[in-house]
Amino acid sequence: MTRLIKVELLKLSTLRGSYGMLAVSAALTALFASLEASRAGTAGGGVAPLYTASGLSAVTTVTGWSMLFAAVLGVTIAAGEFRHATATLTYLASPNRGRVLIAKTAAGTVAGAVFGMVSALIAAGTGLAFTAAHGYHAALGAGTLAGDAAGAVLGAALFGAIGVAAGSLIRSQLAGVIGIFVWGLVIESLIGGLFTAVRPYLPYTAATTLAGIKLGGAAFGPAHDLAGVAGPLPFAAAAALVAAIAVTLAALAARTTLTRDIT
Repeated sequence: MTRLIKVELLKLSTLRGSYGMLAVSAALTALFASLEASRAGTAGGGVAPLYTASGLSAVTTVTGWSMLFAAVLGVTIAAGEFRHATATLTYLASPNRGRVLIAKTAAGTVAGAVFGMVSALIAAGTGLAFTAAHGYHAALGAGTLAGDAAGAVLGAALFGAIGVAAGSLIRSQLAGVIGIFVWGLVIESLIGGLFTAVRPYLPYTAATTLAGIKLGGAAFGPAHDLAGVAGPLPFAAAAALVAAIAVTLAALAARTTLTRDIT
């Protein structure tokens, strides 16, 4: 199993697409963190001043993009084998497809954790840089920043695993990538906006709350900044929910599409 995981990690390290997705995730994190920081404390900006804990946190927790791109990379890890017709060679080298799925999931989890860490460092650096530029003292302590960063790493790692499971289930890389973005940016926003009671249980929303993002803060459209009676799930419950979704999708893939002919 260790050898299989090393092989999958080696594949990722030699693919330009992996670095491209990481670069795009980092760029979007820097862009949106800068936008949040620039409108902090302004009239109608919707973000508290940077000298407040809530205002600074709104900038330092802009890590949701890393989770989406970690899932996209996970889809590529799994479904890319079928798109580029390399699945045959992979399964000839290791006929036990369940072991291959576990190895790919491990690789997707590690890669996702890297995405989350990079995003957390960029968001925190941006927030602290804007705070210092205004001459403010940081309203968040090192422990809070480290906790949010750890949550971003965990959330992105879990979404990397979800991406692998989804890619193994549907086998189509294009459909998987589109599905990730449509679900995270459109469907969850609509559901969360219409049914605020279920918003904490939506996978992308739950994952973002691990990183300290306020409930619905990573959404676009009607769910963004929408007040509701439900609060975010506790950290352990949110992590367990996202992990359970990853395991469920992987189990479905192992019992259905993974057992079918590759051709």
